[in-house]
Amino acid sequence: MTQKTIRIGTRDSQLALWQAHTVERKLNELGYQTEVIAIKSAGDVILDKPLYEFGITGIFTKTLDVAMLTGQVDIAVHSMKDVPTALPKGIVQTAVLERETTADILVYNQLPEFTDALTVATGSLRRQAQWLNRYSHHRCVDLRGNVNTRLSKLAESDWGGAIFAAAGLGRLGITPEKHIELDWMLPAPAQGAMVVVAMQDDEFCREATGKLNHIDSEVCTFVERQFLRELEGGCTAPIGALARVIDNEIRFEGVLCSVDGSQKIHVERTIELHKGHIDFGKDCAREVLDNGGRELMQLIKFSLNP
Repeated sequence: MTQKTIRIGTRDSQLALWQAHTVERKLNELGYQTEVIAIKSAGDVILDKPLYEFGITGIFTKTLDVAMLTGQVDIAVHSMKDVPTALPKGIVQTAVLERETTADILVYNQLPEFTDALTVATGSLRRQAQWLNRYSHHRCVDLRGNVNTRLSKLAESDWGGAIFAAAGLGRLGITPEKHIELDWMLPAPAQGAMVVVAMQDDEFCREATGKLNHIDSEVCTFVERQFLRELEGGCTAPIGALARVIDNEIRFEGVLCSVDGSQKIHVERTIELHKGHIDFGKDCAREVLDNGGRELMQLIKFSLNP
């Protein structure tokens, strides 16, 4: 049977290429022909500003959106946590691959003493806010670049440590021995998950990539991203969320923090899987909003865009 070659769009970072080639391998195993096409994004090029200063969400995905809409590529592979909760018109989610670890880890040069006045590096407002909520006497500094660049900057620094997503380092096989898992820190919505998107009218690619979908991962990331969307956080507000399917239940935990970590609103809820999850993330977000979250979101927006 003659079939077209599926052109897989990706950022050109080492991690993004690993993700794209993982999808390519899975499609090849199903008998599909593929080609990986790497495209540089503004988020990779401009490294001297924190992400929130760009004032837009999806800085890592917009370039690939354009490449899809203009016919340069057929599908795109993303770290799901980088993808805005609303996809561009004409582009649809077709698969969430089986999720890897959602954990954040602290990588260090020398084992830190947390009672000291440490400096910790992260480019994430979510990680910064949760860290300062727990360690108000610490200081956070911005850290940007791909994972290898960030590891190099840490090695040359006198910081107490730098925070990374465990999944990214693990995928590249470069997790340093000197690290601590931050089991108290809630991840970004959909952290550890890879997502595939295709054009809505491309039935061939939608059907092909749909075969890669992992249902539990799809359900959990849906709930987390719905929580994020209802809070109107985009990709920049200090919002953490984690849903897990355990014993036929969806167990959810979410958090909204002020940028400086001085305020934190936490929610923890469980729903039976068979009762459906369509509004579960929304309901959890509304609990946060009704608990002072509306006022806190206004403070966050003002502090980021005074």
